[in-house]
Amino acid sequence: MGAHQETEPLSKQDFEALARFRYGIRSYLRFSEEAVRAAGLAPQQYQLMLALKGFPGRDWATVRELADRLLLRHHSVVELVSRAQRQGLVRRSAHPDDGRAVRVLLTPEGEQVLARLSALHRDELRRIDTMLTPPTWGESE
Repeated sequence: MGAHQETEPLSKQDFEALARFRYGIRSYLRFSEEAVRAAGLAPQQYQLMLALKGFPGRDWATVRELADRLLLRHHSVVELVSRAQRQGLVRRSAHPDDGRAVRVLLTPEGEQVLARLSALHRDELRRIDTMLTPPTWGESE
C-alpha cells in the first residue's frame, strides 16, 4: 500500500455509522435479490435492464458500455444480453454510427417488468432511508 499520512482514529460513533451503513446496503441487496427472483428473474438481469433504462442521456447502450456499468467482463454481458433477449426483455439492433457495435434496448415487456420492480426498489429505499445515509465524519465539530 502507498504511504499514508497519519489517520485519525475512529470514534465509537464512526464505527456505529459504518456498521449501520453496511447493514443498510446488505439489507437493500437482499431485498433486491428476493424481489427480483420472485418476479422470475436473476438479479443480474434486473441490473442489466436498470443499466439500460438508467444509461445517461439515452435508453440504450452497447455491450461494452454495459460491461463498464455492471463491472462485468464483455463476454459475461454478451451471455446476459442473450439470455434476456430469449426471455423477451431486451433486443439488439444495429448501432447507427458504428458497424461493429450493437445497441441493446429494452422491449416493451422489459420496460413493464423493470417499472414494476423498480417501483418496489424505490419504496424499499424510502423505507430504509436512514440506514443508507452515508456516515458523516466530524471534520468541524
